[in-house]
Amino acid sequence: MIEIKNLDVVFGPQPERALPLLDAKQGREEIRKDTGLVVGVNNANLTINRGEICVLMGLSGSGKSSLLRCINGLNDTTRGSINIDHDGGIVDFANADVNIKREICMKRISMVFQKFALMPWLTVAQNVAMPLELQGIDKKEIKQRVDVQLDLVGLKKWAKLKPSELSGGMQQRVGLARALVTESDILLMDEPFSALDPLIRTQLQDELIQLQEKLQKTIVFVSHDLDEALKLGTNIAIMKDGIIVQQGKPEDILLNPENDYVRQFVAHTNPIHVLKAKSIMRPISDMEFTDRGYCLSKRHDYWLSKDQQQVYYRGDEFSPQLWQTGQDIVKLSAAPTCVASDTAMHDVMEIRYHTDHSVFIMKDLDEDLDDDEKNHRDEKIQGVIGDKELYHTLLGKMMLND
Repeated sequence: MIEIKNLDVVFGPQPERALPLLDAKQGREEIRKDTGLVVGVNNANLTINRGEICVLMGLSGSGKSSLLRCINGLNDTTRGSINIDHDGGIVDFANADVNIKREICMKRISMVFQKFALMPWLTVAQNVAMPLELQGIDKKEIKQRVDVQLDLVGLKKWAKLKPSELSGGMQQRVGLARALVTESDILLMDEPFSALDPLIRTQLQDELIQLQEKLQKTIVFVSHDLDEALKLGTNIAIMKDGIIVQQGKPEDILLNPENDYVRQFVAHTNPIHVLKAKSIMRPISDMEFTDRGYCLSKRHDYWLSKDQQQVYYRGDEFSPQLWQTGQDIVKLSAAPTCVASDTAMHDVMEIRYHTDHSVFIMKDLDEDLDDDEKNHRDEKIQGVIGDKELYHTLLGKMMLND
């Protein structure tokens, strides 16, 4: 959907003066002292796939908002390209003519701002309708689309109120509805929740996740909060001094920070909503193999059978129960439980608490199997998560890096 290639953004008169210095690998501060120019983005390369939430994050001044605002033309690019799918082809938005840019901005891209940017003299419904009126859409269709979006964000009852009569969280929902009403494919969000108190912020994050499950927009989201980025993002790009220093899936960034800058970010984050069972489990191959099977704990007389399908605990034999997403964890019996490898760490902790047993991780399904073969395959276990694995992870001693 969006491919950013070798993108540079320099602020100041005659910004191209900075390009040879960037090519010579001079730093941002050095270039500012030599030329008076400010480097906002330095050689950014990023692919944002259709339907994913890509979070740009970093400290203030890292270049994340500067990069975001290039995607809809609010910032001029100095060099590089921004390729966007449009009308069945690929358009380089950064270098397109003004008419193409206007068409893409009006029909393909919407933006939610940090400060709401609502018109105080207009009602909620009128604020949401504004971009459609600018497009000259029929009034009947405008009303219909506004009603749909206000219902989607839970504000239909407040349609006739002014923004000043709403809470901060409700005002931000108005901004979100205004962005969604154009039915654009791409949604840009520039720290939209940072001005809100923590409780409302968490609520709006949850609501955005629920909306995304329905709408499947391509979202570029700016944040300086790693916990927010890990919660929302399917892909994260961490920036420093205008440079993307690491990008990847949330779990990869948490487990494998590439440098000290990223390591400082992940050191204080909460991993339980990000990490999956497969990443923190102890593999079967690491366990002692004896005549009784795989030794989980000699001290507690805890064993996994040789065929990896039975568990023996203090003389009792168990066939591990299967837990799948959507089941009620509280109703699981006090017995060993098998979960899929992509089960969230949070669920694993709850299962461990309610069953009083280690949690066993099933082998991944072969994607080439048909449904009948999957339903009748032999269940085998590839790893186990007990208290040690959970404590190691919570203390920041990831098992993969031990």
